[in-house]
Amino acid sequence: MERIAVKFGGSSVADGTQIKKVKAIVEADPRRRIVVVSAPGKRHAGDPKLTDLLYLCQDMATLATAIDEPFALIRSRFAEIICDLRLSDRVLGEIDDFRAELTVGVTRDYAASRGEYFSARLIAEFLGGEFVDPAEDIIIRANGTIDQDSYRTLGERFRQRDGFYVMAGFYGRDRSGQVKTFSRGGSDISGAIAARAAGAILYENWTDTSGILMADPRIVKDPQTIAEISFREIREMAYMGASVFHDEAILPVREAAIPIRIKNTNRPGDPGTLITGKLSDSTIVTTEIAGIAGRSDFSMICLEKSLMNKEVGFAHRLLGIFREHGVSFEQCPSSIDSISVIVENAQLQGLDEVILDDIRRQLQPDSLFIEKNLALVAVVGEGMVRTVGIAAKIFEALKKAKVNVRVINQGASEMNIIIGVAAIDYERAVRALYSAFVEKS
Repeated sequence: MERIAVKFGGSSVADGTQIKKVKAIVEADPRRRIVVVSAPGKRHAGDPKLTDLLYLCQDMATLATAIDEPFALIRSRFAEIICDLRLSDRVLGEIDDFRAELTVGVTRDYAASRGEYFSARLIAEFLGGEFVDPAEDIIIRANGTIDQDSYRTLGERFRQRDGFYVMAGFYGRDRSGQVKTFSRGGSDISGAIAARAAGAILYENWTDTSGILMADPRIVKDPQTIAEISFREIREMAYMGASVFHDEAILPVREAAIPIRIKNTNRPGDPGTLITGKLSDSTIVTTEIAGIAGRSDFSMICLEKSLMNKEVGFAHRLLGIFREHGVSFEQCPSSIDSISVIVENAQLQGLDEVILDDIRRQLQPDSLFIEKNLALVAVVGEGMVRTVGIAAKIFEALKKAKVNVRVINQGASEMNIIIGVAAIDYERAVRALYSAFVEKS
């Protein structure tokens, strides 16, 4: 029997009404046999995040401070869901036991994981599925990657082809058996792991948007939804700031050639976005670009030195200075006598002057300075390499918008062109590029 793994985000399981939608979606296709869920999300703008409340409880318990107020909010959220879905009070008893655990002392990861744990316990009861605790099968290594044996053990848990399973997202365990969480939004990763372990034909990721948008809706009004996008394209867009899908969730399903479809729980009839290993011929022919993404939180360290190209290992020594300070770089554009290193502002953490001093001492550049308040904008698309005039279209659009280009970089794959502009020009640049490729195409 073919199976589909489905993951429902926090907005999809925020309350009883949303969970009833989940049930209707799951029952609409008998192949949806593996369900992965997040913790209940925010019901409205003023709603506190459940995971934040769990972290707060753990912090307060560590300081021997009463946790009555935040814990009451956590308990009431689940109590409302239990009442609305007419479930038993069994999980509510587990939540009360968890309070006792908090007062004795638990790790932050364990405390945070209980949002997903209790959510999955309730939804398993409501859907009539077998609850799966990922801490029993998913091993997260110290560097945050998945132990490959996790796919085998979890696959054995899913071995009954006609079985129906509900698994908590967001966490697993380390090699010592302690609960370990992924980064925030990590339930996407859990869903991808479950899809691969089960040998699913499709991984559906249900959220509150009808797919991945071609640009940030906070910048571009009503941007188009991407109908189909490749794993490579979505990885580039996620890295550059597109936030619908967790970028680390790509790898498990990409390696197993399992496509992903992003769907909207509130509009299940919408086609959503298909993420696939190979784009269809029609998509390649009709689509110039997949989308536009970017971020405005970078700095660029620029240095010049005559005959730099003759110094063997110059770039190696330069990047070694960043490594010594634990700073990773994003881009490294260069010319014959100059090289620049672009880093996230958060990576620098006040180290800019220290790094500049080390560069002066070790490399003795003719000129050295740092340019702050830089934004990077990426135009992404596998079809770009086959389309004449893409670069001209980009720079003509920016020229018309009076946006000065500070950096130009294109990878060897020719799948994206990255433009560096002043942060103050970031939104104007995104709107200009979207208009050039989408609104006037």
